[in-house]
Amino acid sequence: MCLAVPGELVSMEAHPDPLWRQGEVSFAGVLRQVSLACVPEARVGDQLLVHAGLALTVLDGDDAELMRQAAAASP
Repeated sequence: MCLAVPGELVSMEAHPDPLWRQGEVSFAGVLRQVSLACVPEARVGDQLLVHAGLALTVLDGDDAELMRQAAAASP
């Protein structure tokens, strides 16, 4: 089973090649470096769905909150 979790993009590193662009994502206050190669549209403040250090998609704020609530409710 794979687990992807939502987090907020708090900063980005500029890079001329979009495949090498990285950002810092906050997961409930824990900051991690994440590849932004799959989400060229991502901007600081966006909610991202992240798996294994790779941002998969930009989430709507409501979707991100629903995912957090579901994760907190599961055993």
